[in-house]
Amino acid sequence: MLIEIDEGSGFCFGVTTAIKKAEEELEQSESLYCLGDIVHNGREVERLKCLGLITVEHADLEKLHDTQMLLRAHGEPPHTYDIAKKQNIRLIDATCPVVLNLQKRIKAAYNEGGQIVIYGKNGHAEVVGLVGQTEGNAIVIENLEDAKNLDFSHDIQLFSQTTKSLDGFREIVCYIEKNMHEGAKFNYFDTICRQVANRIPNIKSFAIKHDVVLFVCGKKSSNGKVLYSQCLSVNRNTYMIDDPSEIDFRWFEGVKSVGICGATSTPKWLMENCRDIIISKNTNYSKEF
Repeated sequence: MLIEIDEGSGFCFGVTTAIKKAEEELEQSESLYCLGDIVHNGREVERLKCLGLITVEHADLEKLHDTQMLLRAHGEPPHTYDIAKKQNIRLIDATCPVVLNLQKRIKAAYNEGGQIVIYGKNGHAEVVGLVGQTEGNAIVIENLEDAKNLDFSHDIQLFSQTTKSLDGFREIVCYIEKNMHEGAKFNYFDTICRQVANRIPNIKSFAIKHDVVLFVCGKKSSNGKVLYSQCLSVNRNTYMIDDPSEIDFRWFEGVKSVGICGATSTPKWLMENCRDIIISKNTNYSKEF
């Protein structure tokens, strides 16, 4: 039986950079605070915790002072920077460059006036940072139904969370264009990260060529839920796990190939662990890299 790990799966650029910065800092000091989970994968968070990374939440900021803290790839609102300055917290800013650029564009658009609309998930860390650029006044829409409640008599500037679906964004753009009132202006900006968006067609191609697919992903990962559903849409024998202990070896009975893939928050080493555990249970396997 062939076991193949999807070469396109694993950390995106922003997550890779954030983890590298954390590891570099921890080589020089015994501990480092991180505001929120550095990545939505429990196993990777636990690995970094063993190295000295301490995860804290926004409610803890006022209690910390004279220390150092990592800001993860998702980005933060201006308020976080203000508190850190007041508390004398040295920030190691690992905000993804794509997210940072989006924050600047939204802030500039907000200063121009009109409705700022963000296609994204309410409460998601990146979206909280984006809304913060507008002093909390941006309107967040999660789907087409939300878009139908917008005020089409006033100017609208539409942006997107970097990890949202291209198809969903285009559907919303089309609807708003058709419903804008005369005299009101509509501008939209495709701010979806292509490194993430392009994974959908790639992972579907990967999933369809295997008898069984293991999708390795943390339960908190929004991106993981999207990619998993795409795999499942083309291969009904797709199973989501976040730990090798969840593997049911009955899934592999009589199959000729197994594909292992994951989200932008899934570490490569975890997918490799899944592969190695499958191999350890039976010698009738071959690897493909």
